[in-house]
Formats: sequence, C-alpha cells, structure tokens
Amino acid sequence: MKKTIDDINVSAKRVLVRLDLNVPLDANGNITDDRRIRSALATVKKLIADGGRLVLMSHLGRPDPDDPADRQRLSLAPVAKRLAQLLEKPVPLVTDFPGGSTNANVNAIQSGELCLLENLRFHPAETIKDKKTETDPDLARRKRAFAGQLADLGDVYVNDAFGTCHRDNASMLTVPRLMQDKPRVVGYLVQRELKFLGEALRDPKRPFVCILGGAKVSDKLGVIRSLLTKCDTILIGGAMAYTFLAGEGMDVGESMVEPDLFETARSLREDAREKLRFPVDSVAARKIADHVATEICPDVIPEGLMGLDIGPQTIAAFREVIVSAKTIVWNGPMGVFETAPFDAGTLAIANAVADATDAGAISIIGGGDSAAAIDRAKLSDRMTHISTGGGASLEFLEGKRFAAIDVLDDA
Repeated sequence: MKKTIDDINVSAKRVLVRLDLNVPLDANGNITDDRRIRSALATVKKLIADGGRLVLMSHLGRPDPDDPADRQRLSLAPVAKRLAQLLEKPVPLVTDFPGGSTNANVNAIQSGELCLLENLRFHPAETIKDKKTETDPDLARRKRAFAGQLADLGDVYVNDAFGTCHRDNASMLTVPRLMQDKPRVVGYLVQRELKFLGEALRDPKRPFVCILGGAKVSDKLGVIRSLLTKCDTILIGGAMAYTFLAGEGMDVGESMVEPDLFETARSLREDAREKLRFPVDSVAARKIADHVATEICPDVIPEGLMGLDIGPQTIAAFREVIVSAKTIVWNGPMGVFETAPFDAGTLAIANAVADATDAGAISIIGGGDSAAAIDRAKLSDRMTHISTGGGASLEFLEGKRFAAIDVLDDA
C-alpha cells in the first residue's frame, strides 16, 4: 500500500502533481474526449480544498521537440481552458518552463490556487529512457538536470497519472527520486486503479473471466500467460483470435494474422486447455468500410474475405460466460469497432459486461479502445471501474512492477 493525499498535510505547500491529461484533440485543437481531465478532478479539488499551492504537469501526444508546429498543435492550452471551466477558477498555463519567470510565478501561487506547466514532452529530457542513461553519462546528466528543475517547484509530489506509470519518464520517476526527503504519494485516481486491478489479480471473486481483444497476439502474449494462472476463462476476440485459429490450421481468408507466432499460439492453447475460448463464427467482408456488405462465416472464412468482428453464435457463447462471472477484466475490442457494422460484437460484449455488473460482478475496463466502446454504448455508469491507462493496465495485468509507483512512500 502507498500513502495517498489523505495521509499528508499540504496547507500552504507547493504540490507538484503529475497528471495524465493526454486527451485527444481534433484538427482545430478542440478536445474530443475530456475523460482524463474529469478523472483528475477529485485529486485536484481535494488538494485545493486542503490549501495546497498546486503545480500541475502532464504530457500531451508525442511532439517533435524540434518542430515549432508541434508546439502549437500539442500545447496544453485547451486542457488549461477546460480545467478552468470544470474547476470554475483560473488555471494559468506556464509556457516558459524551465527558466524564465517559472519559479517566481510558482512561488507567487497562493493557497488554493494552481497553475499548469506546458507539455512536458516539449523537453527531450522528459522521455530519455533510464536504460539509456546507464551507458550514456551525458543523457543521465540531462535527464537529472531537467528533473531537478521540476523537483525544485514542489514541497510535495503527487502521482495521479496511472496511464504513464509504466514509463520511466523524468516527471514520473526521476523527480520523485530527487524528492526522497519530501512527501511522495498517490492521488485518488492511482489509488483507485491499484485497488481494483490489484484486488482482481490478488483475490478475485470467482468465476474470474478476462476478455481480450485487439489486433495482435504479440501485444498480449505476456498478459495471456500471466492471466492463465489466475483466470477461470479467457475469451479471445478481435484480429488476434485469427492467429490462434490459423495456427491450428483453420482457413481464415485474408484476416490479419502473425504467422511467426503460430507455434507460440498452439503452445498456449495446449497449456490453457479449456481456459481459452475463441470465436466460433465471424462477420467477414472484403474491405473495412462503413456499411459494406458482410457475410457471417461459421468456422472457416473464404478466400477474399477477412474476419472483422465476432459473429452472433460467438456473441451468445461469450455472453453466457460473462453473465455468470463474478470478476470481469476487459482489454481490447472484439472487432474493428470504429467502423459500422463491425462494432456489433464489441457493443454486445459491453452490454453483457454491464448486465453482469448489475447482477453483482466486479467489472474492470482496461482503458483505451475498451473504454471508448463503453462510452459509445453509454454504459460507463454501469461498470465498476474504467481504467484511464490502456497500456499501463495491460502491463499491470501482466504482473509487471512499476518503478514510478515503487518509488513513492509506503503507508
């Protein structure tokens, strides 16, 4: 267990808060989904109410530090504006960090006030990997110098950026290491993520069912291996299913597969026995396009067609497993859900998970496309927990330790 913002006194102290405000923007710089901003509000409001002087920091996208256009396109200005609307108080954006008048501006912040630092990834040192610093003293110096400038802005460090906890970015790991003589705690969002994901893996109510989808088996090999020792059933959908099926000799037409993983997939199926369940039919088409002609293919998929969603028999079979579950973890869509009609399987699974939750199951949605599907189905309020970190939740389920969490103060 880690200490949280409830365990510390922040009154009149400068609180350096790492958030994950990496929201999607349209071509005009408008926020298209503010879920991550809203998810940060509980922690920010608590620290404001307790009299903290908040310095918020986040990244946005993957800017090229040498491209001036990226500095405009990926500025956190829209985020500062949206935060100000939600908090009903000013959120100044500090654009001259490091250097300039940053320290003076931060020190001028009064209790209950806040500012937001401009996109951390505008600075190359933010994303220098720890493994690179081990062999390159100059990179190590640059990363430490940048982190030191951040650390100097805070009397307290708060990590509430679960979506970035699996990365060793300067603001996530080097900064709290440099602040070892100061309080270093988690916010409410990270606390909640650790609670639900941790309990699901440590002591799940059974039956424990995991639903895995997405395009590539290679992205989820570690998770499958880890969950096989914990789950009662793993339901496999999405394009990744066709690598398993093709590996067993089934004709899958033009469906996406990873031939170099056929042997690995066969070995996994043999080890898993009845725990792994796969589609028994598919919705197939010649191309991915809105409302294209489709064909329901039981078992084999003819040449010229590709499987793009799970079929009705699979939906029924998967639903039967899901509604009887007591713990459900879902990561990855069942098909190309961004394009109708290949969203039907994913939406049907979302409804099955919601029904199971209504019946008393614990449902944990692993962020990313799964969370987007839940939103599209308007079922968010019927889920137990929706993670804000797709990649982070996946690595957590795989059993990996997060150095950015380990470095924080133990309760």
